[in-house]
Amino acid sequence: MDLSQLPKHSHSLLTVESTVPLSTQDEECCVGIDEAGRGPVLGPMVYGIAYCPISKIPDIEALGVADSKQLKESDRDEILEKIHENSEFVGYCVTVLSPNYLSTSMLGRENYNLNAISHDTAISLLRNIISKGVKVKDVYVDTVGPADKYQAKLSALFPTLNITVASKADDKYPICGASSICAKVCRDRCMNEWQFPEKGFDISESGCGYPSDPKTKKWLIDNVDEVFGFPQFVRFSWSTAEKIVDKHCARVLWDDEEEEEENIPKLNSFFKRVKKETEIPRHRFYHEQGLTSLTGI
Repeated sequence: MDLSQLPKHSHSLLTVESTVPLSTQDEECCVGIDEAGRGPVLGPMVYGIAYCPISKIPDIEALGVADSKQLKESDRDEILEKIHENSEFVGYCVTVLSPNYLSTSMLGRENYNLNAISHDTAISLLRNIISKGVKVKDVYVDTVGPADKYQAKLSALFPTLNITVASKADDKYPICGASSICAKVCRDRCMNEWQFPEKGFDISESGCGYPSDPKTKKWLIDNVDEVFGFPQFVRFSWSTAEKIVDKHCARVLWDDEEEEEENIPKLNSFFKRVKKETEIPRHRFYHEQGLTSLTGI
């Protein structure tokens, strides 16, 4: 899994994929999709997809795949190596969504929440392997949000595929367990190999990265700048980060806030229609033609 391009994508997306096995272009395949790092306030979220011929499901099980959270890091690394060693029948693709990408997307002018980002990433991964010639038939997806709505959404986009969206899919379906391991190993390596574009940061004492970890909270407080906020390693749209910024950073006063404080009317207030006490009678031409006044812009 080559993450050498990660420093160039610390503010965007990075997709890394294996070679597409020839057998997956000749035989009907099953596909698993899962993610790692959805909840942490530190580091990227990673989505993974794994696929193999349906006839090779027993071979996938033999690799020892399971829910990545139930395995030790060393076990996950070992299973990923086995996936590489069996590249004649199993392939994978992972997309790294940087913390900066997640936060700027979620705080954009349009409402683009984490569920929508997750859905779109999974859809993009599936379209990617289909475009590479993989003969996809069965798809197993770990759910994000209500499983029935997510499944209906995917089925509408891919009507020829058999799609199953389920909670804990990585524990129920071997190929989904494989995708979970690919995503988790990738995130772990991103965390360990992260190169800060900014100077002077060290993540060795940052804890597990989840908001509930006291070490993570302390690291956030110790590494927030009064003016510039957090480095790109932090998901600044998370409430934990927002509260620290509010408490420890300099206050920014915007022009519209000054207007409100000085009771200066806003621009749109000049476009409100004012009702007159006495209306001037309109010419009969307007009534005969059915014309009325424009009441809003």
